[in-house]
Amino acid sequence: AKIGRWVFMDEGGEVYGYPSIVEVDVVVRDGIHILIEVKSSVSRGDVAEFWRIGKLYERVVGVKPRLVIVSPYVDEKAFKTAAQLGIEVYTQLS
Repeated sequence: AKIGRWVFMDEGGEVYGYPSIVEVDVVVRDGIHILIEVKSSVSRGDVAEFWRIGKLYERVVGVKPRLVIVSPYVDEKAFKTAAQLGIEVYTQLS
């Protein structure tokens, strides 16, 4: 497996609505790209932001990644949003 950090200048503002640097942890194993977000707590907005990062990664790198969030606290609305968007969530409750 290859573990690293993907840093990209989002000139078009796809993630935040204005040009900004986007960073995310990436694991590539057996050709599968996994984007991982580790946070102390996760809201619905955090899930939507992470999903947009995944879409940007897919467009730039050309590979559809698995999206994984790890957090000890995930808001109930965030869980529902993640499920709808196909994002895996790992927490003490799952």
